[in-house]
Amino acid sequence: MQGGCRDSKALRLGVNVDHVATVRNARGGDYPDPVQAAKIAEKAGADGITAHLREDRRHIRDRDIVRLKESLSIPLNLEMAATEEMLSIALKYTPKAICIVPERRQEVTTESGLDVLGQLTKLKEYIKPLQNAGCRVSLFVGTAPEQIAAAAQAGADVIEVHTGPYCHAFNDNQGDVASELKKITQAAEQATQLGMEVHAGHGLNYKTTRIMAQIEHIKELNIGHFLIGEAIFIGLDAAVKQMCIAIRQQ
Repeated sequence: MQGGCRDSKALRLGVNVDHVATVRNARGGDYPDPVQAAKIAEKAGADGITAHLREDRRHIRDRDIVRLKESLSIPLNLEMAATEEMLSIALKYTPKAICIVPERRQEVTTESGLDVLGQLTKLKEYIKPLQNAGCRVSLFVGTAPEQIAAAAQAGADVIEVHTGPYCHAFNDNQGDVASELKKITQAAEQATQLGMEVHAGHGLNYKTTRIMAQIEHIKELNIGHFLIGEAIFIGLDAAVKQMCIAIRQQ
């Protein structure tokens, strides 16, 4: 994997292929194929592939999950809401990793972290069968200490910190950059102390990734929209390789 992430000791890169499926679904056919995109990302050095199976199937479809599981030699991370339908699908296909995210049908993209504290009992029971089936379970959370503590109480193996507020502050001047970065750093430290691995994602680009890579306790970054957008101009292979370089150039 010369030029990719897996030939270094840097943190891992997960590539989200949802928006390849978004383009495909705009015309209702089979092209472009998110599975082909996942294979390109894998060859370019990605450490994992993420796909979000939404209730309304707006991008990834059930068949995509089957084909991704069959086609990849790197882990598949299935993003999903905590519904009975998604639990059934996850237990049927048992991807290596599950990331439980909040989901509202009217949202354009995932807008916030899970309210773990507000649904702690439900999530405790929801996570158990997934872990018993061999899936590593992550909860997508904000930086509030009480939510991270609740994630540990729920039994999560991993938290994925929502980096959207930081990226908005960095790229769009919509917030205090230093304050948001401090919150992420403290969240990563807290989660590590509680025995959970720390991932991060949402809105990351080359510049913000270089900064995230400096946070000691973050072990994986999951990036999708920016990489698929960048692929329009330079190709997915080049975009993934460039992101791996960004990860190494801390």
